[in-house]
Amino acid sequence: MASDHTRAAILNAAERLYADRGFGDVTLRDIVAAADVNLAAVNYHFGSKDELIAELFVTRSLATNRERLNELKSAEEAGGGRASIESILRALVGPTLRGCLGPDRERSTAARFMIRASIESVPPIRRIKNREIDHLRKFAAAMRRSLPDCSEADLYWGLHFALAMAHQTIRDSERLSKLSEGLCDLNDVGGMIERIVAVSVMALTGREVEKKAPARLVTRDAR
Repeated sequence: MASDHTRAAILNAAERLYADRGFGDVTLRDIVAAADVNLAAVNYHFGSKDELIAELFVTRSLATNRERLNELKSAEEAGGGRASIESILRALVGPTLRGCLGPDRERSTAARFMIRASIESVPPIRRIKNREIDHLRKFAAAMRRSLPDCSEADLYWGLHFALAMAHQTIRDSERLSKLSEGLCDLNDVGGMIERIVAVSVMALTGREVEKKAPARLVTRDAR
């Protein structure tokens, strides 16, 4: 139990420091001081700073990927085994954007850590991204079922561009807000998702996506 507590304290301190200051400016000594443990404990549980970063990123990524695959499964079940390309792309980019942006998430330590991971290209995270692609193959397969006449290369480019738009939105959301002088609402995460889906579908199929109506709020007077 004491060992588990120490490990959790190190992970919590490291995630908070990396979220606040970035990966390059945080040392292991900063982490042990914040976690109130000794350096030997970090070496025992993780071995190195890179391994500690990797574990934090994997933990957060697994949760996002699980949400993606659950949404993809629901979309395919609703479509009798063949989901629409729109619903596939929503499942692909939605969890990432909802996890990092919006008034309910952007100030959380987990969201700020993942934003840092998107902005700063550090070796342990880059290696994981290049290695962990099995869940993306499932999206490519679903896209193939949805668009059987589309070439394999175009499907992979479409998947890649959708992910790229999502990550660029996360990385440069503040710049977009300043550039547009607030016209681009960064709190409207649902709207962001629909824009990325619309552009991706148009690139893959040449057709526009019918915009989804915003969810209707039911007030007490309306009930």
